[in-house]
Amino acid sequence: MSTRLQADSPLAKARRIVVKVGSALLVEGRSGRINRAWLESLVEDLLRLRRRGQQVILVSSGAIALGRRQLSLAKGPLRLEESQAAAAVGQIRLAHAYKELLESRQVTVAQVLLTLEDSERRRRYLNARATLETLLALGALPVINENDTVATAEIRYGDNDRLAARVAQMAGADCLILLSDVDGLYTADPNRDPRAQFIDEVRQITPEIEAMGGRSASGVGSGGMATKLLAARIAVAAGCRMCIAAGHPRHPVRRLEEGARCTWFLPGASPATARKQWIAGTLRPAGALTIDHGALRALLAGRSLLPAGVTGARGQFERGDTVSVLTPEGIEVARGIIAYSDSDAAKIIGRQSAQIPDILGFRGRDELIHRDDLVLLQSSPT
Repeated sequence: MSTRLQADSPLAKARRIVVKVGSALLVEGRSGRINRAWLESLVEDLLRLRRRGQQVILVSSGAIALGRRQLSLAKGPLRLEESQAAAAVGQIRLAHAYKELLESRQVTVAQVLLTLEDSERRRRYLNARATLETLLALGALPVINENDTVATAEIRYGDNDRLAARVAQMAGADCLILLSDVDGLYTADPNRDPRAQFIDEVRQITPEIEAMGGRSASGVGSGGMATKLLAARIAVAAGCRMCIAAGHPRHPVRRLEEGARCTWFLPGASPATARKQWIAGTLRPAGALTIDHGALRALLAGRSLLPAGVTGARGQFERGDTVSVLTPEGIEVARGIIAYSDSDAAKIIGRQSAQIPDILGFRGRDELIHRDDLVLLQSSPT
């Protein structure tokens, strides 16, 4: 095994890790039951990461595969309504298994059901992100699955690869691990081409890399390498390192730390840097906030923008839009993602954060723009 990988492992250095588990790993193909011994070894791996101070999010497939056995649905493709019924039955069994294993080890587990739409509609994206941040801050381990029961299009098992990448993007994760039925990316399908060569590191997802995607080797999941490469594109664009690794052996995450073979996709920037670049690169901010000199000093010191330091707002914007931040002289000093709509912002600017619930009738964020959602422009005054 490579000592370089152990010493310089992105997994060992990550602050926040998303682990995705495929159906073929979690559900035994013949019996259709949860592979309990394997799942226990995975839970032990995840808890070891937590004991090191790392935050963990788990994205888990398996609900449909578990539910179809319980409903005695025949093998082969399912109709949409059958997939939804299987997901409804299987999801409760999947959640119970995680709850039993994690809470027996004094870890609170949270079930979060998402769809790809939740990650692509801005308001729903922000709500989901806030929920994940709160769960992690409170010490819970979120277990996420696609909300297959209410899907309105054909359900594909492989969607959880893409969903995991969106979750990593949403949560600002440093590392995404896709545990799969393959140990990484090859130049061709190794089951069909004996000349296929293993690729241990990808720094740029080129058309040649994308052409290496193939079908799933499993009869339980059908994600295949193509969906994993789509996930990699999403992850690296968000500054997140992504790994494709074999998941079938027990303790699959520990094996990675020990140098097991895998393919790493490496971004050119950190999650925070990628996010800030996206905010700064907004072509047309939806509106603008003018701040006083006290707020300007706070921003330059790395603090958030509070309502008390804002003297005016213009434009039409919704929560989650990017807005400009202007000095008293009208110079754009920063851009950020605002936590309130223009109508709500107009009511609270110049007021103390403690007054927000009384003014708006609900408790929102204390900040108009949190420092994690704000980037100072290079032309900022010093």
